[in-house]
This record gives sequence, structure tokens and C-alpha cells, in this order.
Amino acid sequence: MSNYFRHSFILAIVFLIASGSVAATHSSFYGRNPDLEYLRELVIAELMEPQVDEAQVEHLMNTLSEDSTWPGIDYEDVSNTGFQHSRHLGNMLTLARAYKKSGTRYYQNPETKEVFDAALDFWLEHDFISDNWWHNQIGTPSRLGNVLLVMDDGLSEEQKTRAAPIVGRGDLDAWGARPGGDLIQIAAIYGKYGLFTRDLEVVEESVQAMASEIGFAVDRGDPSDVRGLHTDFSFHHRGDRVSSTITYGMGYTRSFADWAEKLAGTSLSFPDEAIELLVDYYLDGISKSMVYAKYPDPTLLNRGMTRRRALRAHGPELPEQLLKATSYRKDELEEIAGIRRGERKPDFTSNTFFWHTEYHSHQRPDYFTSVRMHSSRNHTMEVPYNSEGLKNHHLGDGANLITRTGEEYQEIFPVWDWQKIPGTTVVQKPSLPDPDQIQQKGKTGFVGGVTDGVYGAAAFDFESAHDPLSAWKSWFFFDDEFVAMGSGIRSGSAHPVTTTLNQSLLSGEVTVGSSYNRRVAGEGDHSLSGVSWVHHDETAYIFPSPTPVRLKNSENRGYWHEINDRAWSRERAEDKMDVFTLWLDHGQNPRQAGYEYIVVPNLRHTQVERYRSKSAIEILSNTPQVQAVRHNGLNITQIAFYEPGQIELPDGVIVSAETPGLVMVNVSGRSVEATVSDPSRQLDTLRLNVTTRVQALDEHSDVTWDPETGRSSVHFKLPDGEYAGQSVSAKFQL
Repeated sequence: MSNYFRHSFILAIVFLIASGSVAATHSSFYGRNPDLEYLRELVIAELMEPQVDEAQVEHLMNTLSEDSTWPGIDYEDVSNTGFQHSRHLGNMLTLARAYKKSGTRYYQNPETKEVFDAALDFWLEHDFISDNWWHNQIGTPSRLGNVLLVMDDGLSEEQKTRAAPIVGRGDLDAWGARPGGDLIQIAAIYGKYGLFTRDLEVVEESVQAMASEIGFAVDRGDPSDVRGLHTDFSFHHRGDRVSSTITYGMGYTRSFADWAEKLAGTSLSFPDEAIELLVDYYLDGISKSMVYAKYPDPTLLNRGMTRRRALRAHGPELPEQLLKATSYRKDELEEIAGIRRGERKPDFTSNTFFWHTEYHSHQRPDYFTSVRMHSSRNHTMEVPYNSEGLKNHHLGDGANLITRTGEEYQEIFPVWDWQKIPGTTVVQKPSLPDPDQIQQKGKTGFVGGVTDGVYGAAAFDFESAHDPLSAWKSWFFFDDEFVAMGSGIRSGSAHPVTTTLNQSLLSGEVTVGSSYNRRVAGEGDHSLSGVSWVHHDETAYIFPSPTPVRLKNSENRGYWHEINDRAWSRERAEDKMDVFTLWLDHGQNPRQAGYEYIVVPNLRHTQVERYRSKSAIEILSNTPQVQAVRHNGLNITQIAFYEPGQIELPDGVIVSAETPGLVMVNVSGRSVEATVSDPSRQLDTLRLNVTTRVQALDEHSDVTWDPETGRSSVHFKLPDGEYAGQSVSAKFQL
């Protein structure tokens, strides 16, 4: 028995003895599990926490019609895009809370109870079933279960009996109780109902089901349908291998963390290993897929990015819950909680490639960027379920958003040009294909990233799933900047092809620099030639050689229902926002088009020329065979070998690869760290030849020196199975 419950239990007994009520109430305590009672009261107390808005309660009591419905709710529409019925359930919870919460004028108020009973009986009589299974097995059981817990002894036996099968649709045998995020949430609903009915076996079964979900996903006989947490700490909700890390994976984490906090210190607490793996996923998966571990990366929200306030900052509740459940990686959890409370500034430095989902994130203390790709191992994008994300066709085509504040893309999506998603190379069609064409299987296998955890590069052998278009695209990430390159851009379409550098909310002036002047671009749509750089919102876009660019800094218009066709969106008027869009026009039917640009966040426009004159970035190659960049300040060279080939480094050393692969070399004096990966996931080893003698310093590679050719042959053992695509690092001495 926990100290909290033991103390409360003793006080209750003392009170009952003093009041002479022990005999009458003894049977209600006899035989009850103390931990179950503690959890039950904890859950009810949490549901009772919100303040009662007496004006809202008064309104609900006065507006319930004679047929026990509330105006403004369409009770007839049970479609996927409708089902406003959850508002009715929410109203019942508001009434129940007011009736049960002392200190308000509605506490134990017969009229309030009468209205509540009418609303509840109406629901129980009609038992509304949605065309969307989620409402039937998660949404409605969860909300109705909360109502039952709050009203508790205020319910009649008939109401409890009639409610049971409705809440019971959220049980462990339900169709939706699948690995991949939904099972753990349904188990939580099932557990809450066990608390309501005081059924210890149900609660134990629920806890065991949740604990069993905290593990790496396993192949249950269909390798194309492996759902859940993966070894790179990404999350797949479905067999399409589309990233769900901060969508369904976030719900998975919240449900588990909520119960981990509540169960801590009781006989029902989760195993330590389950909690620790969940913390690893939160820190190494979710947090590295968010800006400063606080704002979601829009490109990973899938259809969720088209919901209002989708990019709002997350609060500290989740890391705080984990801290109450474990001391594992305590300092990191406290750091994130402090950032989310506004008590400390972010100070993250990481570079992470999630090889199961073709997603690469790059975090620095003062900016965040990422690349989302697709391959023949996964699909391009989530299906636009429930008419959400209706223009997400190109979101997986190398989307590369840049943020310093977390505010750059807030609520922009109704007015976005969805064929100019930052980072993507796209045929500019008159219109996008139908939404049912959004999800397609990726076409190419050489897609991946190389990273040592601090620096890294991504490479994308890109073939569009929607257009006759292909290219070799790459991104090279350093501290103060990153480099984006494209080569071999080919299109069989009669429509122009563009590569978009950014499309964000317009924030202040746009300055354009060329070899002969620097000027502020007025509002409008500009076609510019000989551009050396463009500056907007403390971020510079720098071109190594003068480049023609297109710039639009003006008002965009659009409607939410065009990207998210739901009942709420159809009621909204046209949105208008000032937008900054910068892109490169490759023209019609390009055959070998390319691009190169450097993005430098946190740079004032007056500092751009000085940065350019002292830039440490050196582009070594940008061809369909090899794309490579060297950062002379860091002594880091990053190379994408799309086919066997070689490249000469600035110090005269030639590095050649016998197979395609990604290579990063970090030189410090006579010490060298080399990191490699196989984006194709087909190699057992990767072999490099280097025109200098090197000595292996660890077990991650083998080196053979040939004095006749003056070459060192370096063999890297590559991971396989669930770890294929992961980077391998080895240390050497020159």
C-alpha cells in the first residue's frame, strides 16, 4: 500500500469511527485493493482538476432542448469528416464536473443532475456510431469512460449497465487494438473502465498490455506490416513505413507516460526496462524530431499538419510525467521540461538519421532543419484519411524546412503553394492529382544519411512518384550552415520544374545581393538574375556563383477546407497571409539541370558579404556520380557516391569508393574519424581506397596498405537486419 493511500485510508477510518458510521460503510472498504483505490481516486482527481466555468454550465443547462440535444451539433452526420457528437460527450463531462465539485453553485444541484441525466440517457438511447472506427473504439469510449468516473455514485444502475457495452468497445480485442499506437491507448481506456468498476483483473490486464507494447516492433509474419517502435527510434503506425514518430508515436508515449506516473510506487508499476526504453524513444526519437524538443517538425505531422494550431509549442507535462516515473536520463528530461516551461534556452547539438523512415534532422542551439525523403522501402506519404492532408503529395520529396523561432510556418498551410514545399524539386502542374493519389510507393533504393551524431549528410536518388521527374539531391549539415545541391535534374513534362529554397511567413524585409549592388526587394513577384544571395528573417540563402532566382513576397490566399475538408473547416472564411517564397526555375524539359546553395541561419543582412568572403564551405563536386562538400574550418568532408568513383580532397588525397555509399571524413591533425553508410541497405562491407597510409585504431574497420600503389584499402563492416542503413564510424591515424 502506498504511503499516500495508507494515510488517507487511516484518516477515513478514524473519521468513520468518530461519526459512528463504520458498520454501515465497512462493507464498501472490505476486500478492496488499496492500490486500485488509490489509482481510482487519482484518476478522478485529475479529471476534476479543471475549473468549473459557471457561465458555460448555465448555458448548457439553459440550451438543452426538450429532445435532450444541444443546438449547433449535427446529430445526423456520422461521417468520417463529421461526427460532432464528441461535443455532446464533452458537455456531459462539464456538467458532471460541476455537479461533483464542491464550491460551485452547481454542486449537488438537482437541476444540474436532471440536465446531465437527460443528456446521458439521450446518448445511451441512440448509441451513436461513426463511420470512423476511431470514434467508436477510442474517442467515444474514452470520453464516456471519463464521464462515468467523474459522476461515479451519481449514476443509476441502469445508466451503468447501458454504458458498459459502449465503453467496452475500447477493449483489448477491438479491431483497432493494433500495435503501432492504438493498442496502448485502447489499453488505457480499458484500464480506466476497470478502475470505474473496481475490477482489479481488468486493470492488471490493461497494465500488462501497455507494458508489452514498449518494445521494438517485430515481424509477425508479414514484413510489409511491421508496426510500432523501430530500432532507430522512429515509429510506424502502419505497414506503409511512413514516419509516425510525433503523431501516433506521441500518443503512444503520452498514454504510457501518464500511466507510468500514476502507477509509480504501486504494486502495478511498469517494469523498469519498459520505462527506460520509452524514455530512450522520447529523447532520441521524438525530441530529435522536434524543433528544440518543443515545436513539432511540420514535415513529420503528415495529414496532421493541416489541423489548426498543429505547430503549437508542447508543454512540459510529458517530460514531467516521465521524471515522476523514473530517474533514468534525468538531466536530459529536466532540460526539456525547463525549455518547455520557458526557464532555460535550448542548447541542443545533434545530427540524426532515422534509417527506417528516411528522415534526417539537424539541431543546433539556434536553428533546426530536416529532410524528409522516401525510398523503395517505404511510401511517399500517409494516406489522407478522413479528408485531411489533401495536398500532401510532395511532402516526402525532400522537404527541407528551416526554423529559428518555431513560428516561421504557424498556420501558413491554407495559403501555401503545395508545389513549392521548401527543399523539393517539383513539376509545376496546373493542379495536383486527386488526394487518393497522394500515397505512392517510393521508387529508388539509394536514399539515406550518414551521421556521427553531430554532423552528417543526406542523399536522395530522387524519382518522383507523381511526375516524370528525377534528380540527385543532397544536403550537407555543419554548425552555422548547411549546403543543398541537386544534379542531373531531368523531366519529361511540358510544365516547368522548380526547386524551392523556402516558403514561410513573410517577416520583415527581403534583401537581394548581387555582384553589383544590394537592394531591398519590394512587395511582389520578382524574376531576378545574377543573384549572389537573398536574405530574409535573419537567414541568408547564398549561391556560390551568380544565379537567376524567383522571389515572391506578397499576400497569399487560401482555404482550410482545401487541405482539410472537415465540418469546422468548411465554416471558415478565406485566409490571407503575407508569404516569402524563394525558388529556382529549371524550365521545361530540363535534361541535366542542377543547383547549389548554402543556407546560413542567424545572419544579419549586413553580415552576408563578410560571410561569403570568408566562407569555409568548398563544393568539391555536384554531378550525378558524386556530390561532395568540404568545410575547411571544421576539416570535415562529406561525400555522396551514387556510383563507384573517386574525389580529390583539398590536401591532394584521393578517396575512391568501390561501391555507392555515403562517406564523412573528419580530420584533426594526424587523427581521422571516418563515418560511412550504405543507403541501398544491400552491402555487407563498404571499401574505400585512400592515397595515403592510414592505421586503424579500433575494431570497426580493417586497413590494408599497398606500398606499390601507395594506397590504403579500408574495409568497413556494415550493420544488417534492423540496423541496415545505420552509420558506422571508425578511427584512424595518418
